[in-house]
Amino acid sequence: MSAALEEFCGSIFWNASYLSRPDADLPVCFQQTVLVWVPLGFFWILAPWQLLPMCKSRAKKSSVTKLYIIKQVLATLLMLTAVAELALAFVEDTEQDPLPAVQYTNPSLYIATWLLVLLIHDARRFCLCRDSGILFCFWTLSLLCGILPFQSLLRRALQAPISDVPRFVLFFISYGLQLLLFLVSGFSDIAPETKEITKKVRGPRGISLPHSMVFKGYRKPLEIEDIWELKGKDKIQAIYTVWEKNMKTAVRKAQAELEKRKRKKRRQKTDPDHGNNMSKAQSQDILVLEKQPKRKKKGDKGDSGPRKDLPRGWLVKTLCKTFWQNLLLSVAFKLVHDGLVFVSPQLLKLLIAFVSDEESFAWQGYLYTILLFLTALIQSLCLQQYFSLCFQLGIKVRASLIAAIYKKALTMSSATRKESTVGETVNLMSADAQRFMDMANFIHQLWSSPLQIILSIVFLWGELGPSVLAGIAVMVLLIPINAFLVAKSKTIQVRNMKNKDERMKIMSEILNGIKILKLFAWEPSFEKRVNEIRARELKDLVNFSYLQSISIFVFMCAPFLVSLASFAVYVLVDENNILDAQKAFTAISLFNVLRFPMAMLPLVLSSLVQTNVSTVRLERYLGGDDLDSSAIHHNPIAGSAVLFSEATFAWEQDGNAAIRDVTLDIAPGSLVAVVGAVGSGKSSLVSAMLGEMENIKGHINIQGSLAYVPQQAWIQNATLKDNILFGSELDEARYQQVIKACALLPDLELLPAGDQTEIGEKGINLSGGQKQRVSLARAVYSNADIYVLDDPLSAVDAHVGKYLFKHVLGPKGLLQKKTRILVTHSISFLPQVDNIVVLVAGAVSEHGSYSTLLANRGAFAQFLNLYGSQEEDASDKNTTGTGNTMGLLQLEGLKSSTNSWKKAQEESHKKLKGEQLIEKEAVETGKVKFSMYLRYLHAVGLCYSFWVAMGYVGQYAAFVGTNLWLSAWTDDAERYLNQTYPVEQRDLRIGVFGALGLLQALFLLFATLLSARGAMRASRVMHQQLLSNILRVPMSFFDTTPTGRIVNRFAKDIFTIDETIPMSFRSWLSCFMAIISTLLMISLATPFFALIIIPLSIFYYFVLRFYVSTSRQLRRLDSVTRSPIYSHFGETVSGLSVIRAYGHQQRFLKQNESTMDINQKSVHSWIVSNRWLAIRLEFVGSLVVVFSALLAVISKGTLEGGIVGLSVSSALNVTQTLNWLVRMSSELETNIVAVERVHEYTKVKNEAPWVTEKRPPRGWPSKGEIQFVDYKVRYRPELELVLQGISCNIAGTEKVGVVGRTGAGKSSLTNCLFRVLEAAGGSIIIDDVDIATIGLHDLRQNLTIIPQDPVLFTGTLRMNLDPFDQYTDEEVWKALELAHLKTYVQDLPEGLLHLVSEGGENLSVGQRQLVCLARAVLRKAKILILDEATAAVDLETDNLIQTTIRSKFADCTVLTIAHRLHTIMDSNRVMVLQAGRIVEYDSPEELLKKQGTFSAMAKDAGIVNTETTTL
Repeated sequence: MSAALEEFCGSIFWNASYLSRPDADLPVCFQQTVLVWVPLGFFWILAPWQLLPMCKSRAKKSSVTKLYIIKQVLATLLMLTAVAELALAFVEDTEQDPLPAVQYTNPSLYIATWLLVLLIHDARRFCLCRDSGILFCFWTLSLLCGILPFQSLLRRALQAPISDVPRFVLFFISYGLQLLLFLVSGFSDIAPETKEITKKVRGPRGISLPHSMVFKGYRKPLEIEDIWELKGKDKIQAIYTVWEKNMKTAVRKAQAELEKRKRKKRRQKTDPDHGNNMSKAQSQDILVLEKQPKRKKKGDKGDSGPRKDLPRGWLVKTLCKTFWQNLLLSVAFKLVHDGLVFVSPQLLKLLIAFVSDEESFAWQGYLYTILLFLTALIQSLCLQQYFSLCFQLGIKVRASLIAAIYKKALTMSSATRKESTVGETVNLMSADAQRFMDMANFIHQLWSSPLQIILSIVFLWGELGPSVLAGIAVMVLLIPINAFLVAKSKTIQVRNMKNKDERMKIMSEILNGIKILKLFAWEPSFEKRVNEIRARELKDLVNFSYLQSISIFVFMCAPFLVSLASFAVYVLVDENNILDAQKAFTAISLFNVLRFPMAMLPLVLSSLVQTNVSTVRLERYLGGDDLDSSAIHHNPIAGSAVLFSEATFAWEQDGNAAIRDVTLDIAPGSLVAVVGAVGSGKSSLVSAMLGEMENIKGHINIQGSLAYVPQQAWIQNATLKDNILFGSELDEARYQQVIKACALLPDLELLPAGDQTEIGEKGINLSGGQKQRVSLARAVYSNADIYVLDDPLSAVDAHVGKYLFKHVLGPKGLLQKKTRILVTHSISFLPQVDNIVVLVAGAVSEHGSYSTLLANRGAFAQFLNLYGSQEEDASDKNTTGTGNTMGLLQLEGLKSSTNSWKKAQEESHKKLKGEQLIEKEAVETGKVKFSMYLRYLHAVGLCYSFWVAMGYVGQYAAFVGTNLWLSAWTDDAERYLNQTYPVEQRDLRIGVFGALGLLQALFLLFATLLSARGAMRASRVMHQQLLSNILRVPMSFFDTTPTGRIVNRFAKDIFTIDETIPMSFRSWLSCFMAIISTLLMISLATPFFALIIIPLSIFYYFVLRFYVSTSRQLRRLDSVTRSPIYSHFGETVSGLSVIRAYGHQQRFLKQNESTMDINQKSVHSWIVSNRWLAIRLEFVGSLVVVFSALLAVISKGTLEGGIVGLSVSSALNVTQTLNWLVRMSSELETNIVAVERVHEYTKVKNEAPWVTEKRPPRGWPSKGEIQFVDYKVRYRPELELVLQGISCNIAGTEKVGVVGRTGAGKSSLTNCLFRVLEAAGGSIIIDDVDIATIGLHDLRQNLTIIPQDPVLFTGTLRMNLDPFDQYTDEEVWKALELAHLKTYVQDLPEGLLHLVSEGGENLSVGQRQLVCLARAVLRKAKILILDEATAAVDLETDNLIQTTIRSKFADCTVLTIAHRLHTIMDSNRVMVLQAGRIVEYDSPEELLKKQGTFSAMAKDAGIVNTETTTL
């Protein structure tokens, strides 16, 4: 081979003697062949792919830019140099002997190459991104290979005159041009017309792009608009299309497998003698036995009962098939990286040998330094590429899973839907998809960790021989210890989760019932309960931290114990074994390499187990049955809009039929009422029409489009207008008409921003009736052919119901030409409908017009008797029958009266901004204030903080000591070169090494235990401040702050302060100290290094500042953009039937895609900016390595091998620590925000003090007289008055009713008496005491209220009546008896200790109301305020309450806020409020005679005189 090459270039190809001299050089022939052909070969293999856009592209070329012209000019010049060289060869050839062949081939190769470069530059104009990565790599390679001929030509020129001037000049021109091209291709070349697009889309080699974003993020907080758009192929739609295709084929295969399995089972069943001669009975037994354990296994997954066998194993296949390119590329990068990891220790070994060896040539040292630098650099580039690919894989996997889950949710059958609750499905999306994302980042560790472990052991064996096994034995022994600690801490964690859940449950109850707590002055009792739980939680937490400290202690001891064991065994086994620097430090770097995979492997395996659980859950969900709507036909049949043909439908495939043999023909344009008792299948009939049920036989034919109004209105979190338009085009005239017909105009006036008001999730800021009307308006606006209305009139009060029927549904309404199917309970409308269908137990018992059915005397007539009697009782009320208690229906104004109107008042001042009910949560931007860190350290205690820091300093001092001792030990090898090693010297070395190591670990243990105590102290202090402050803030705070936001402070932020911040602080401290100690050791070895530290640390600091600010914003954007995905999903799942009925699935899919793209965008940018940073930081790390090696080489004669080994091996470790420090700083900054957020809520202004100097006299109020003196009040300082100067006297024991339309200020009156609202002017005087002068608790404990919504808390029944245990059991029973609950409570097994579930769910609404009555009776104050509960109290309970109040509170002053006039007709006086003023105030009889506001209201309610109202 070499002979042929020598002939080819006419000189020697290789001679080792060239290298064994101080001025070593490579032979000319080697330079002309190998160094030229390597870059060219690389280029020619990969370049043709760059020409593809020319052949394929239909697009036209982008225009010419300056950069493009420069590149082409430079390439042309290069070609000219090659042509010149070739010409030179021909000219010389004619003058003298023939030249060697290489003089012709090389220039010709270059000419072809430069031509190809010109072509590629041109071809790239077809692409969006015009830079070519392959060219960039080629320039780099070519320049690197050119360095060797470059230096040898220079050296020769300096020694003797230049022999071949033309070639010498041409080489340098060519090299210079290549250098220029290399620099130019570092800029990205963007054509002007694609600038807009490329600005948003990341280039594949974003050299200058991440810069721009990182700088922008440093200058100002990033917004979502600043982030690049995704490339087309990274958008959800593109990813999901591929994934869906693969998923379908995989599921098909899996289903085929499943069929095979089933067939096999069936064959075993039917053919018992096949291959086994058992009797039929026996084989049956075996089948039964086989079946049971299987069922058990499935059940273990947390599902109840036998599950049907599902196609499985397809999910992972789909993922691999979709993302195989990514997986392969990352494997390649990881392999290169893993290989290079082991090169550094070998180079270190050579470097130590070089320093110890007097004879070696200087150039070898420089070569090793360069190689160390190159390995470090390539290693970090490969690692970053690998990480980038893994993260991209992660977000794509998560995205495709979320998209698949979302799509599945839209098409899923109701049986499958029943299997999982909304919460579980959202969990699939948040937790399980997230698990896959986390797994994708580690998936390659499964093969990489074992590979690294095996390689490390192989290399270590080469260094230390069998004594390595001692070190590895120590590592293996540490695994069970760690496992034990992990198991132990897991049990504590589980226990703590329980405490946390309990605390959160109480907290959310407190926040939901805060009004009651304030009115009854019960805050202290609840504060005590929360603090008890918190104390338990903190006790567990501190134990957990102790365990953690021990496991950190073990983990820190590990590397040191391992090296101690190996070295001790190595030295003790055989006295010829002397530990020299090469062995010791190579071994230490290998042990360092080994630590990472050893730690990773168990983590990856446990993560794999969790992912496996997720896989099963996702496969079950995604493999479930789809909705089968084949029974719904759409054939044109004249004269019929909806036709049921013997339709029988059930909720589950093999369940009982919910509607049976229904045959109905509904004519177009008719109004059909569907009536029947509760549970007779009315709602099922509707669901069957919508295709939500399983068809058993028969079919339904529907002609035209549907609109559907469900029984419980489904409202989206959007503006009111969007809710009505529901994705249709806006037609202003029609829109106004619809709003008017649906009685929404008055509501729009109340809402702060009219129809632009944003409605909270689940329609939180609308009352029940408003929601129902919005839902109706949506249907009316959609202009469908057939309207399916499931009892839409139940949630509105009677007069609104009449209005809606008249203007929308009835024969003269907006929908008169449409087909309307109306499920109703309201009998008053039945005479006006065309046709009535009566359902009994799922079958049509009769149908016809009103008069026909009455005459028939059938089920319908009975139905009328049942309901009619009730209706006559309460002529102005509707009855509900939506499967709830038959009760009187809540009056429209009920909830909204206080809330929406109050909010309207609050918001009216910001009419323009007031479209949003709730201020946006402040996202903290910019740098976290330093004071936050100080505040946290204060909470920890300054003394604690100081000693923790000292502990870490001690640890690292011992660490430096250990290493210096080791380096001295290894220098013994030189000192006792040919003598025997003294035994006592050996024992001293081992002993001190061990002692220093132990000291290091003990210091660490001391520091971590102290920090655990300190952290617990901080947690306690902060939670205590937060809780006591939240209980003392005024009511208005809770009206404008969503509970979720407050709960979040108690849940997430307190969790961060409890667990995350202490960890981050510890890691940060230890990283910081590790870096300081490393730099210290390098500086000890080579003092000049201290000079280099300064510029490096300045560079590092700037990169850190830039990065941390950008990364923090991107993390925030990620969490801000992630929650809409989940909330939109939750919303979709709860409104599925509506979305399907209107056929809007596509629109919702699109919306989901765009929501997700926004989130992907921010995660994507976060990944890229992380890689940007990591590469720059690792570069700093590589520079540290280079300089430590370089300085060692320069000061070769003066250094021992041991100290060089110490310096370079520490430097090799520094890269990882530097990276880690940045991660920790960024994490600490992200987490310390929690302190800020908690602090923000400890600073909210409090209400008046609970107890003041001035206490009211004992037994106050004794008479119960109330005087209002020109009393004014407003909800917030900047709003208008709600009560505009009220003056009146209420005598002791007088009964006063307060009435007024919604928003007249009735409820504000109660709020004022309890000082929930403070006066804006005037005063309220109770028994000669001005209530503004005494403490809130003194006031509130002496008044009693029976509130509108009965709120109960979790705990015993007794606690709900008397949280402070201030009454005896007899008194409590007496109160229960008066509240008509005694018999009920006596029948309960636990009696008074009966546990009330959350919100009192396990009592009926009536009973809850009676419990509230019992509270009032127990309090027995002189003044009782009754905020009348119309919500769901049936007539009976209402009666009970009224009688108790009449008898029991005869000698008290009673104020009744009435929504129904019946209840106050027997009061002494009635106060009529209108717009915050008293318009009438007199006895009911007098007011009825006067033709005023009151008599008009009474007329509406059908009350003529005071007698007709007795219930």
